[in-house]
Amino acid sequence: MMKPLIAIPMGDPAGIGPEIVVKALVNEEVLKAADCIVVGDRKIIENAIEFTNTDLKVNVISHPKDGNYEKGILNFIDLDNVDMKEFQIGQVSGMCGKAAYEYIEKSIELANQKEVAAVSTTPINKESLKAGNINFIGHTEIFGALTGTKDPLTMFEVHGMRVFFLTRHVSLRQACDLVTKDRIKDYVKRCKEVLEKLGVTEGTMAIAGLNPHSGEHGLFGDEEVKHVTPAVEELKAEGYDVEGPIGADSVFHLALKGRYNSVLSLYHDQGHIATKTLDFERTIAITGGMPILRTSVDHGTAMDIAGKGIASEVSMVEAILLGAKYSKKFIA
Repeated sequence: MMKPLIAIPMGDPAGIGPEIVVKALVNEEVLKAADCIVVGDRKIIENAIEFTNTDLKVNVISHPKDGNYEKGILNFIDLDNVDMKEFQIGQVSGMCGKAAYEYIEKSIELANQKEVAAVSTTPINKESLKAGNINFIGHTEIFGALTGTKDPLTMFEVHGMRVFFLTRHVSLRQACDLVTKDRIKDYVKRCKEVLEKLGVTEGTMAIAGLNPHSGEHGLFGDEEVKHVTPAVEELKAEGYDVEGPIGADSVFHLALKGRYNSVLSLYHDQGHIATKTLDFERTIAITGGMPILRTSVDHGTAMDIAGKGIASEVSMVEAILLGAKYSKKFIA
């Protein structure tokens, strides 16, 4: 049986992305689950192979179909966009921010053209992107723009628990203002579509409460009374299998135990804390609602340890494995 082909942009050259990529590509589970092609700068990836003492040989190719996917071969598309005279590992750099963007851009191009089944991304640095005049705040926005997706959905998966996010990178004050009946209904419907694409067709989605104890019927906060409960009632009337609001202090535990197939978290940290406390390294992000599949590590570039050979590849391994798992069910 053919293995799915996964494109991996190597991330910010100055961060731990190149290191975790080469370490992941010698992992036995990864070798069994997927064939991988890395997009980056050859000089940087060869340096990572050297300082990690990884048994890999770089095979530069132009298209995934030209790859040699035998063990020990790292198939590589070389964009040759890092000037080693200016490069400093572990340092924020506009050159590296621009380079990281170009790796993502090329990987998305391969996915859009159906040359790969999924893209599994590595860390990028927001400061480096800005310094490189890349006007995107992060991966989700880049993928949205380059796939023509207006509002991509973020889903985390860890130990089978799936968490969607009603809001992402806005202030907590703004996030509270975005908890509206119409927004909740729109997100639930689109989250359900994402789950179906991933092959998850059974089970109930839970909507987390915003306030402590879901506001206790308006005693301390009325967002649940005014917005969450009406949204749930209308969704149920339309045939959607959804429950809520469920207190945020219990809903994630219940989902982990299997009562719910997913949770809609109402703001960024509400769901991030729940998933990352459970297992930081194995919390993997999936960007949904797009014509292509993207999975990702959910940690940063860790500039302070870049180049030391001590970065953990566990999240990268999990991101590739999840990309391979869902690409078999994903329907573009």
